[in-house]
Amino acid sequence: MYFIGIDLGTSSVKLLLMSEDGVIKKSVSRDYSISFPRTGWAEQNPEDWYEQTKDALRELIADIDKKEVEGIGFGGQMHGLVVLDKDDNVIRPTILWNDNRTAQETEYLNKEIGTDKLSEYTANIAFAGFTAPKILWMRKHEPENFNRIAKIMLPKDYIAYKLTGVHCTDPSDASGTLLFDVKNKCWSKEMMEICGVTEDQLPSLYESYEVVGTVKEEIAEEFGLSKDVKVVAGAGDNAGAAVGTGTVGEGKCNISVGTSGTIFISSEKFGVDKNNALHSFAHADGNYHLMGVVLSAASCNKWWMEDILNTTDFAGEQEKIKELGKNNVYFLPYLMGERSPHNDPNARGTFIGMTMETSREDMTLAMMEGVIFAMRDSYEIAKSLGIKIERTNMCGGGAKSPLWRRILANVLNLKVDILEVEEGPALGGAMLAAVGCGRYSSVEEIAEKVVKVKETVEPDPEIVALYEERYETFRSIYPSLKDLFKTMNVD
Repeated sequence: MYFIGIDLGTSSVKLLLMSEDGVIKKSVSRDYSISFPRTGWAEQNPEDWYEQTKDALRELIADIDKKEVEGIGFGGQMHGLVVLDKDDNVIRPTILWNDNRTAQETEYLNKEIGTDKLSEYTANIAFAGFTAPKILWMRKHEPENFNRIAKIMLPKDYIAYKLTGVHCTDPSDASGTLLFDVKNKCWSKEMMEICGVTEDQLPSLYESYEVVGTVKEEIAEEFGLSKDVKVVAGAGDNAGAAVGTGTVGEGKCNISVGTSGTIFISSEKFGVDKNNALHSFAHADGNYHLMGVVLSAASCNKWWMEDILNTTDFAGEQEKIKELGKNNVYFLPYLMGERSPHNDPNARGTFIGMTMETSREDMTLAMMEGVIFAMRDSYEIAKSLGIKIERTNMCGGGAKSPLWRRILANVLNLKVDILEVEEGPALGGAMLAAVGCGRYSSVEEIAEKVVKVKETVEPDPEIVALYEERYETFRSIYPSLKDLFKTMNVD
């Protein structure tokens, strides 16, 4: 039997076909565009996601016995505001996770409602990318659209709805809405009241591995599938990627250098960072996790290489860099503002420290180092909570870069495990489907059997020492510029 994982990413959807023993048989992807109506805004049309998902699905299952497909699961970009009317039509383009239009709404929630109250209600504070501030923005700026809302959904859940007709979500994705009581795994009555929405407007909650329904009859006929194909709720992209990298259970760490960057620490117990600098979310394994998020990670690399250097030879540019820990140029990777730990939508990307001797390679290295330094900010908070980590998995596009692997190992002074198969949320979605269909007893069981390490990058003590000094300089730059960022016209 086969299981399909659907990873609804920011720039593309990726579908993966996995056999019941965890072997990946095929993967395909389709791209779609992002609209930037204004500086700092980011939107997409949910219908584009669905059309590209269907097109990819046809290719994915073209050469197999389609009746052998048993289950479908998801991973997906988080926080996006998908709004449907009473006829389940999309009301407006989705406001994405990396959209920063909600600065005023975020400030209102954190200052007027108060971070203590928000943390009590949801275990988190407001960030510009979260869903609740987007709802408040829509209520203020688009009242006619707001009044038409019959259902509020998250991106991956729109695809689940199109396949099953069920309005659903899971705790890991719901955790990023600021409408969800993470500790008790239910919608927060207080937050619904603050945002002016009702529980009827929110999707039903299922654990990530729970079956929400089967594919609609017309979907089964269109693709030649059995009408008994089960669909599980799936997970937010980071929780889905964590499943795919075996970061489940107690005390495991996964670092993703994708479009955004995340440090993800799994836990069997609920916990909150007292300053709410890290997100406290539910996990796809039925437990919890702490997570720090850098809004621009591998996207910084894409911007620097393609838009500034006008090259697509990423590997060629990195191969020229041989020495680590001695660069005098620094880069703040805040091209879309920043989330963890600064929670500052006004922050901007910044190079500092250039001289007449600064080279192209110095600038490229600074960009890569800046992303990892920013991720270390969150790691330091985790350490301050008494969390002890000796090694981490690494995934995302950055994991394919030997240079980025070395930088990560030495900046964080951790052993970095590179997996035999790194397919991120798509693999996690397929694994969750296999659990939901009863092929495995738990997420932990399938992770133990499927996920294997092929290589470990060890930190070099001499380079670690050099980076300790450089990190101290890096962490002093943002506080020096914070007030200046506020005065800049970012429209």
